[in-house]
Parts: sequence; structure tokens; C-alpha cells
Amino acid sequence: MQTEIKFAGFGGQGILLSAKLIAYAAMKQGSFVAWVPSYGPEMRGGTAYCTVVISDKLIGSPIIKNPTHLVAMNRPSLEKFAPDVKKNGIILINSSLIPVRSEREDITELIVPANDTAIQVGSVKAANIVALSAFAAKSELVDMEILKKCIKEEFAAKPKIIPLNMKAFDEGVAIARQS
Repeated sequence: MQTEIKFAGFGGQGILLSAKLIAYAAMKQGSFVAWVPSYGPEMRGGTAYCTVVISDKLIGSPIIKNPTHLVAMNRPSLEKFAPDVKKNGIILINSSLIPVRSEREDITELIVPANDTAIQVGSVKAANIVALSAFAAKSELVDMEILKKCIKEEFAAKPKIIPLNMKAFDEGVAIARQS
């Protein structure tokens, strides 16, 4: 089975990192993965998106027109990519920055106040971890303990921010389980 996820938002929101972390967790579970980033020339503040393909077979092409799922961290990303998500997919909406919904009835919407939750745990910079963990918990694509270990490994060079990211992780999971 193959699953495609598009992570999208502004540059600087940790879009590429979130995608990298779920790809890494899937790889550690033995899946084949592809991670394809794309961002505008502005980088921080410009648009950024990344596609992750997770499969139990070799991946023919990492280029995906219609992803299975979408993690939208800002409104332009939701408006641009939500129509492309396959039927029965998940669209995570960062409700801290997106006051609208996808208007799709054939998908599952996961409404996550990622920025607000990250601020509550200590830093808006952890919004991507809130969204990532909420999406991972809802989609059940990767083992949550493996994902948690991948996050700790990613931030091993900055051990002071690991507790913040673990709090953000736990809050994201709690939001997903309540929805």
C-alpha cells in the first residue's frame, strides 16, 4: 500500500522538518519512503511544501499530483492543495492561522490549533511538532514511539529544546485523540 502526504505552509514553519521526521519514522519501520521538498526563493516567509511517499513496495515516482493526505499550516496552502487530496484522506487544518475549512465532505478534517498550542507549551516554533504528532496519531501511518525517538534524535544537538518538543508532541496527540 502506498500513502502520500503533502505538508504545506510558509517557509520557516518547519514544513520540511515535519515531512522529514515522518519519512524517517516510516523508514525506521521498514517502509520505502520518498521525501521531495519544494520552496519558493524567499525561503523564510515564502511558500514551502514537501511531499512524502510511504510504501510497502518500491516507489515508482516521488512526484504526486493527488496526495492521500494534507497537513496545511496556512490558508494559502489549504486553498491551493485541499482540492487535490484523494477521497477518504485526512486534511489537517492549523486553525490558529486558518479560519476556514476545506469544504470537502469526502475527507476527514482534523482541526488543530497548532500555533496556539505551541505557544501554550513554550514556543510557537513547536507548531510543526504539534501538527505532525496530531496528524501521525490520526492517520496511524507510523508508530508513535518511533516518531518520538526520531524527534529526539533530530534535536540531539540542542538538548534544551527536546522537553519543549516532547510537550508539543504530547499535546498534538491529545488533540487528535479528542477529535
